[in-house]
Amino acid sequence: MPSTHSSGQPRAVVIGAGMGGLAAAIRLAAAGCRVTVVEAADAPGGKARARATQAGPAAMGPTVLTLKAEVDALFALAGTTTQAEVQITRLPRLARHWWPGSGPLDLFPDREANIEAIRAFAGDREADGFARFDARAGALYRAFETPVMQAPKPDLPAIARTTLRQPGLWPALLPGMTLDRWLGQFFRDPRLRQLFGRYATYVGGRPAHTPAVLSLVWQAEAQGVWAVTDGIQALAHALARTAETLGVRFHYATSARRITRQSGRVSQVETDQGHHPADIVVFNGDPRALTDGHLGEAAQSALKPPGKPSLSAWVWSFAATLSGPRAEDLIQHNLFFTADPQDEFGPIGQGHMPQSPTLYVNAQDRELGTTPTDERFQIIMNAPANRPDHTDEDQTCHDRTFPPLAQMGLTFSPPPEPSALTRPRDLAARFPASLGSIYGASPEGALAAFQRPVARTGLPGLYLAGGGVHPGAGVPMALISGKQAALQALTDLTSASTSGRTAMPGGMSMASPTTERKPSR
Repeated sequence: MPSTHSSGQPRAVVIGAGMGGLAAAIRLAAAGCRVTVVEAADAPGGKARARATQAGPAAMGPTVLTLKAEVDALFALAGTTTQAEVQITRLPRLARHWWPGSGPLDLFPDREANIEAIRAFAGDREADGFARFDARAGALYRAFETPVMQAPKPDLPAIARTTLRQPGLWPALLPGMTLDRWLGQFFRDPRLRQLFGRYATYVGGRPAHTPAVLSLVWQAEAQGVWAVTDGIQALAHALARTAETLGVRFHYATSARRITRQSGRVSQVETDQGHHPADIVVFNGDPRALTDGHLGEAAQSALKPPGKPSLSAWVWSFAATLSGPRAEDLIQHNLFFTADPQDEFGPIGQGHMPQSPTLYVNAQDRELGTTPTDERFQIIMNAPANRPDHTDEDQTCHDRTFPPLAQMGLTFSPPPEPSALTRPRDLAARFPASLGSIYGASPEGALAAFQRPVARTGLPGLYLAGGGVHPGAGVPMALISGKQAALQALTDLTSASTSGRTAMPGGMSMASPTTERKPSR
């Protein structure tokens, strides 16, 4: 039976104030736990960070939000709403896409609008191919949402039952059916195969090595994207403030050193500032940090080591004045594709910088009202993780980013300094044991999506949350992982009690793990 604080409240310590940790903290506090969050950085957000510029904070991490209902549910637990806490806008378009010599192609949160846009761009045959692809991806999304995305761990028997009822899903699940091969069944236009193959990179994989089932990532975005005016890091700050209204205590600039156990379960978290007794510990960091022994022996054997790391990135975050023939054509979410995907993914697979990369350009101030003269930008180039340091990296990255964009009609003045660049080695240093990976373990391989660590570990009382944990990478998936960590922890506390929901010392009645209490703000 776990011990508790003298007040009768179970004590929970969350290590890391990323999106998964914030979600777990809010849910545990709403269920009556006494929650402490320790965070090595000086602010919440994890990878949702920003760099100060003369035009305001420029995003260094995720730029837009999908599956907004996961955020709404967290604010509702504190009796408030997303719209009341942050300035958030649903964007009219998902993204704008360009290729050398062609484009733009806009995609929308509307199936029929997308069919017509693709028809105008590539003809009737490709529009029909998109309609078939979209329908199949939607069926995969619906088939996997409950038994995989919203489940504590992938429920393979439930998936099997679903696919038996829908044999049209079988081809996407065949061994060796990669996303790239799958797309070839719907599109003949290589630009469209390149576009929809890009969704593999959203979870840290390469299209020719990622299983076809991850085409469902398209469906998550197709439901709509939201932009937060001050960036996703502002959403993290709002969630932290909301957690504080529920009694959560935050300790920033505080590094966790060790998770200790007593009587076979977690007992406390030691930090560089002191220690915190705990009945529940939620680790919101790369799971490899535990298996590498960064938090002591008790946690080291609590789970299997994760697989190989996913992709990393070089990320420019800066403010500038934009000029050139395409300057007026940018929207919030833009992709400038390389002519040949092999020039990007071939070198990445060998551990090198892309020879000719596809570039994601986030124009942070677009589609939110009046666009200022000095705009905030984020530009992402995919990179391999676990990459050795190279002294000429900054200049090479600059040369493979800004001259190609100038050829596509975009000139940034002044061009950013090297201080505006986040490198794979910077990510590796900031997020221990990540090896620079942004998305946890790689999704490449037939069963990789089903082999991520899950919330419950082999050490009673220790749970995992974050993008490196099931159900996967991205802001909404991290929030779901935090939900699962909290639900599993509450379920285990209830199971450990001797007389149901009222057996916690002090007469406390634990909230049902499936019930979301909404206290007054």
